[in-house]
Amino acid sequence: MGLEAVVNEIREKGRKEVEAIRAETRTDVEEILVDAQTRAAGIKASAQEEADRAATHIINQEASAANLVVKRQVLNAQKTLLDQVYSASLAAVGDLPAEFQEKALTALLKRAVKEIKKGVVHANERDTPVVEEILSQLKMFSGYTVGAPADIPGGIIVESNDGELQIDYSYRTFLDEIWESGLKDASDILFT
Repeated sequence: MGLEAVVNEIREKGRKEVEAIRAETRTDVEEILVDAQTRAAGIKASAQEEADRAATHIINQEASAANLVVKRQVLNAQKTLLDQVYSASLAAVGDLPAEFQEKALTALLKRAVKEIKKGVVHANERDTPVVEEILSQLKMFSGYTVGAPADIPGGIIVESNDGELQIDYSYRTFLDEIWESGLKDASDILFT
């Protein structure tokens, strides 16, 4: 019994040591698992934050791009509308009644004669007979002759006899001046 008791005692001692080692290992494993789960949760949270930031950034970029496309389309539509208004204005001025055209051409010729005493007057094909009549009626225009028709919607272009000076009193020139100075106001009226 002596040897058997020693063997049993060694076995019991070994079993207790195994249980103690197992308990300690279980504790270590649990600590390692808790630490790993904590680190995994931190990594997951960090990855989620990064994904959220990236998604927000992409959404903001797409929204900005969409806004830019819409703004470009609006500006193009506004430009098209302004171009149509410009063309319609030019056509409307050119289509004014003959009596208005005669008064306007007379006023433009009186203005031109102050700068060029002798020269050639160019008008569009429709207004050339009116210009000829005005020049023949008023003595102040005796230094002027009628030149070839010009491709203008109305008004006149006067050129000095030596060709060194030219005055453009065409309706397009006047409309361009008004258009440039009043474009912002026109845009504000039309688009606000």
